[in-house]
Amino acid sequence: MRRSLPTTLAALALAGTAVLAGCSAPAPASPTPSEAITTPSPTPTPTPQTAEEWATDRVSGMTVDEKAASVLMLHAPGTDPAAMRALLDDGIAGVILMGDNMPGDEASLAALTADLQHDPDAATLIGIDQEGSIVSRIDWDPAPGPADVRAQPPQAAQEAFAARAAALSAAGVNVNFGIVADVTADPASFIFDRVLGTDPAGAGERVAAAVAGERGTVASTVKHFPGHGAAPGDSHVSVPSAPLTLEEWRAGPALPFAAAIEADVELVMTGHLAYPAVDPAPASLSPEWHRILREELGFDGVVVTDDMLMLQHNQLPEYADPGENAVRALAAGGDLLLYVLPADPAEFGISVDGLVASISEAVASGRIPEARLDEAATRVLELRRELVAESGE
Repeated sequence: MRRSLPTTLAALALAGTAVLAGCSAPAPASPTPSEAITTPSPTPTPTPQTAEEWATDRVSGMTVDEKAASVLMLHAPGTDPAAMRALLDDGIAGVILMGDNMPGDEASLAALTADLQHDPDAATLIGIDQEGSIVSRIDWDPAPGPADVRAQPPQAAQEAFAARAAALSAAGVNVNFGIVADVTADPASFIFDRVLGTDPAGAGERVAAAVAGERGTVASTVKHFPGHGAAPGDSHVSVPSAPLTLEEWRAGPALPFAAAIEADVELVMTGHLAYPAVDPAPASLSPEWHRILREELGFDGVVVTDDMLMLQHNQLPEYADPGENAVRALAAGGDLLLYVLPADPAEFGISVDGLVASISEAVASGRIPEARLDEAATRVLELRRELVAESGE
């Protein structure tokens, strides 16, 4: 539709016509206020939500069961994405890929992981243990392992983990559980071949460099808080115990974790290991260690547990109930509970429905304040939102 000229422009056009025709015409009257041209005010640009604001809003609309599912990360054996999608359909945050999930080359893994991204607003967390060397899930890792890196300046660690992160990202992996912040100089230690330094200061420099190398490519995780090097034994089959006091810990094993936090690491993994002078419980189930991590070290990212089934593998009766373990980990301050499932999860009494029921019942009874569950769910969703933004989707 052709729009009529504004009043003032119409008057000017008529006046021009009269002059050209040789007619004498009075000058047009000044426009009344109602006839004056007004410039419309620009529509203000809405301020975009931060990832935290978006996550808070989303959590506020979730049921307790949905929030309970959203703090779980599980493994499904095999290379068929349907099994992993079935877990994601239950509302969990993501999956961890193990050796049995590897299809053999980068392109095939990228195709598998692409099938797992189903929410355009929140990335599925796809995690992997890619430390390099003896702990590797992909065969095409281009970077040297920890034992080689620790003999070189910190820059070598940054370059190694930048290359490693690029390989993972190209295959659709967005979380690497790959930076070992433990410290030991004991070659007999279970963790020795995996550490980035044999002294706290040197380890701290290389851990921070590794975090910097992965920055913006994958979300980095440091492990195993509060430090496996001081706790002899293998936490896959026992609860190792460290003989250090809190002050001794602050002067030693704490330093690489503090360096990682200073470097803005996104996740810290708690270990199933104990420092009895601080708390007899494993750190993954310890409110005191979570307090230290948050309040003393200032970490505000996602706290993820080591594989929760490890607690059952040690065959101690106090850790035989997977639902109770999940409740204790969340109540202590954990945000994301990790489960590496066998072919038959029922072997250990594990199911998404069962874990969700245990957590929801604990919220109903007050063992887990709902605010604690909200906090965990919000942190996890904030990370998922940030990964969407970083991917440019």
